[in-house]
Amino acid sequence: MSAPGRDRRPTSSAAAAAGAQIQRRRQQRGMSQAELARRTGLSKATLSQLEAGMGNPTIDTLDSIAVALAIPLTDLLIRHGDPGTVHIASTIAGQDEPTRELLRRISGGHSLEIWRLRLPPNTTVDGIPHAPGTTEHLLVSSGSLLAGPADDLRRLAAGDMLAFAGDAPHRYRTDDIPADVTVVIASPVAG
Repeated sequence: MSAPGRDRRPTSSAAAAAGAQIQRRRQQRGMSQAELARRTGLSKATLSQLEAGMGNPTIDTLDSIAVALAIPLTDLLIRHGDPGTVHIASTIAGQDEPTRELLRRISGGHSLEIWRLRLPPNTTVDGIPHAPGTTEHLLVSSGSLLAGPADDLRRLAAGDMLAFAGDAPHRYRTDDIPADVTVVIASPVAG
């Protein structure tokens, strides 16, 4: 026989994380438990238990909750909360070699990484192909460069944006002036 209260523990850290996300997203939408239960066809008691991290919801249950909340299913599987406001102070770029800085990694269906890439004049960087299905997005802050798939480089100037398949060979090349580029890499989450 189990000790009193032991049956009320979360069954897993994943169930607890999903429950916290369900509650957080429901409250963000100003929706009551009763309303979410009605929209999903779950009982209010079941929903209450899920939000408390008790039980092991099926993918179908989580999917119906995600649909009712109008969010991607993967948003319910995030194990960490909102980090709050993120401010990353600017840094000084290297003068003679490329400077790469990971600014942020964001999950939820895709893993998103935000990088700052600073290239000095007359520099070429060959990008290593990422996982299948990855897309790179470039936004040029200053300068100009040739960038994109190795067999289809495009001339980019300040303010230009380019998105391309990052799972194939790609390249970044400056001419006589340096370039400062924000790179967002969107990779599918392995499932």
